[in-house]
Amino acid sequence: MSLLDETRKDFPILDQDVIYFDNAATSQSPSCVMEAASRYYETTNANPLRGLYEWSVGATKAYEDARENVASFIGAKTPSEIIFTRNATESLNLVAFAYALKNLKEGDEITLSVAEHHSNLLPWQMVRDEKKIRLNILEPNEQGEITEEELDKKITEKTALLALGHVSNVLGVTNDVKAAIKKVHAVGGIAVIDGAQSAPHIPVDVSDIDADFYAFSGHKMLSAMGIGVLYGKKKLLEETEPFLRGGEMIEYVTLESATYAELPHKFEAGTVNVGGAVGLSCAIDYIKKIGLDNIARKEELLTKRLMEGMKELSYITIYGSDDPSKHSGIVSFRMDKVHPHDLASLLNEDGICIRAGHHCAQPLMQYLNVGSLARASLYFYNTLEEVDIFLEKLSEIRNTMGLG
Repeated sequence: MSLLDETRKDFPILDQDVIYFDNAATSQSPSCVMEAASRYYETTNANPLRGLYEWSVGATKAYEDARENVASFIGAKTPSEIIFTRNATESLNLVAFAYALKNLKEGDEITLSVAEHHSNLLPWQMVRDEKKIRLNILEPNEQGEITEEELDKKITEKTALLALGHVSNVLGVTNDVKAAIKKVHAVGGIAVIDGAQSAPHIPVDVSDIDADFYAFSGHKMLSAMGIGVLYGKKKLLEETEPFLRGGEMIEYVTLESATYAELPHKFEAGTVNVGGAVGLSCAIDYIKKIGLDNIARKEELLTKRLMEGMKELSYITIYGSDDPSKHSGIVSFRMDKVHPHDLASLLNEDGICIRAGHHCAQPLMQYLNVGSLARASLYFYNTLEEVDIFLEKLSEIRNTMGLG
């Protein structure tokens, strides 16, 4: 048993007789993450930022310590560039409503890929309709990659904003966001990167790639649901009006006007999710302890076994790259004559959890000429034994349905 296989003992939910292959939707949490959040609620739970008593001061410290840890993890230059949100979806909507609607104008263009998650598409459709601008759509090649030629064709002198997923939640491919960002900056635009599938799997340095905004969620990287992050360059955040208004995000209020708090608090209206931030910080520590390089190697090992096994089954079609190392643990596929929903339901009867449907990426499904796909998504706590059982069950389903 490898060192990463031994981490399974840290995940109580995995003690059940279940094979969990839906990690791209939500990962599981190790005991230490749940204990960190529980310890906060048991010992320090109070409203942060305003109270002068010990619990409130402790809550403020826990919250800001978490912000510093997140900033360090993704290479932000200062913790004030880290905004806590509910999830990546809220983070992307914040940029669309608070920045794009104020700064984009008629005649501008937004460039994004056909493979974007709906969370990185629908906000920009809204901006398009409100500001009467155009969406330029990047199309991937047969390996699921956005080529340099495609970027050169779709990023124009009119491109004011690039919206691009770092890693596709369907194809698993890692886009060269650094190169794409350089191209959009060359024409005076900004880059908004959806990092929901990248932050849990690969090293992210927002300063190195020069992202203007970068969004990700805690629940895909060992933390709880309800906590997300938006990174934004300090200059852009300072120039951006608040998305939400209310308590905690103000400096001074009269009946006629208000002045807002300094970064990052002007974007965090209301009582914040301190427990979620504490859990996310602990999850980051756990990931750092294991090592993202080790996580990537384990995912590649699992993905290679899975893809090699699937390729022996003539009735399985895999989507995306032929190279297992370019899947980030995500394998989307179809079984001939078996609808993905039926496949997922039958696997569930054997205690195997996969995702089936359009994966919040319907334009990509249309581009691939499919209605839906099945998706097995792996993480470092999964095992080769689980992969082998999964492959065996796939072959049995053909017989169950009388297909031989």
